[in-house]
Amino acid sequence: MAGLGLSLTPADTLPRPLRPVVVPTDTLVRVVPCPGVTRAAVGAILFAGNAVTRERILRAELDFHEGDTLVLADLLARLEANRRRMFNLQLFHAVVVQSNCASGKLLVIFGVQERLYTFPVPILSLADRNLRSWLDRSDRWRRLDYGVHIIRSNFRGRNEQVAANLQLGFNRKYELFYEAPGLGHYRRIGFGVGTSFYQSRTLDYITQADRLIPLKTEGNFPIQRFYVTAGLRFRHTVQFLTAFDASYHREQISDSVNYYNPKYYQGRTQREYLALTLTSTRNQRNTFAYPLTGQYTQVRLTHRLFLDGATPNLTTLHFRYARYLALGHNFYYSIGFSAQARLARRLGYADVQALGYEDLVRGYDEYVIDGRHYGLIQQGLSYRLLHPAPIRLPSIGNPKINTIPLALYLNIFTDVGYVVAPNASPQNRLPNHLLSAIGLGLHLVTYYDRVFTAEYTLNGLGQTGYFFRAEFPI
Repeated sequence: MAGLGLSLTPADTLPRPLRPVVVPTDTLVRVVPCPGVTRAAVGAILFAGNAVTRERILRAELDFHEGDTLVLADLLARLEANRRRMFNLQLFHAVVVQSNCASGKLLVIFGVQERLYTFPVPILSLADRNLRSWLDRSDRWRRLDYGVHIIRSNFRGRNEQVAANLQLGFNRKYELFYEAPGLGHYRRIGFGVGTSFYQSRTLDYITQADRLIPLKTEGNFPIQRFYVTAGLRFRHTVQFLTAFDASYHREQISDSVNYYNPKYYQGRTQREYLALTLTSTRNQRNTFAYPLTGQYTQVRLTHRLFLDGATPNLTTLHFRYARYLALGHNFYYSIGFSAQARLARRLGYADVQALGYEDLVRGYDEYVIDGRHYGLIQQGLSYRLLHPAPIRLPSIGNPKINTIPLALYLNIFTDVGYVVAPNASPQNRLPNHLLSAIGLGLHLVTYYDRVFTAEYTLNGLGQTGYFFRAEFPI
């Protein structure tokens, strides 16, 4: 906390207006004892530093309010739990809290340092699943996407988000999304809406030898996708969310794709369907970017209703659980489990994606494993090599962008996965076989919750390689 430039001082008198609150340099939570009592009522809750964020957004994260009586022996842990929930809104660089006794009642002050909320980010990305897949393409330098991605977080100071994509290049994408996670006095009910249109100059139309085979056509797009979506959000806290979404999809492939793989859309060049999705997420990690303690659970149930009257409906259940433990002496352990099941009388090629897409056994980046169902277990043991004080950029006066946090972890990991594919092609050897990998990695955690990893992996096929990612793997 050193260098944030704020100090929470005991409030023996309450100034009006409240003077700038300063974060203590030694702790994120400070409790000034109340002598002679074991319980005390909350007299006032104050906030400082939230120039953009509305106060009611912050109050909605608290599990206590003015007038509640708190047990002083539990006060430190109670304040830390509330501070952490507020920090995990991902609206602030830092959140601190202090309690004082004023006239026999508790005065609780939260100090926050807001982030930069508008991000126009240039798009220059690979038109493939990962770096290894891109390097395997003979026309790799044409397979680049460019454009601009704009996010306005904390829109109107209400923790709403507006996101827009204008992507050109190899793949075209035009998107606009709006998300209001919580409305009303208690911020419990919210909604989200969005639309997306996508075109690609090539399409991976079949899997051979566990690799995607592209089909490129001249003068047109072999695949186009369009959808609109709207849904409700049931927000208990920032850690416990439930969402229900309904969306309409229209997807079209060229005649050439259908000719070379009639199973792609089960003999059709176009399909339309409604998708109903229920997602429940319980996120009790200490931080959402690079968690070290806590646990995460998500269950997602999706039902597709195809509108042609002939394609069988499809139900997909996806489950994920992860646990994070601090072992002491800068060692941390994490384990994650993911699984997916698809229920349908028959599936088109486009609907049998399993490992290698959303979930991955590390070290198998160049492969995809198709099938109906899969399971994946990932483990990691990390040691914190470096965690210096944040780097200050004195030439930049804006405190929202002039501080760069850094942390570096050494990580040893193992992954095990399995894909169930009742009708797997004989030329694909990885479905219905155990997949395993072991590796060593470096994880860099830095600016605005960014995580970058560099890994060296040995997979179950005896192959080794270096892999680079821009996300926390578990």
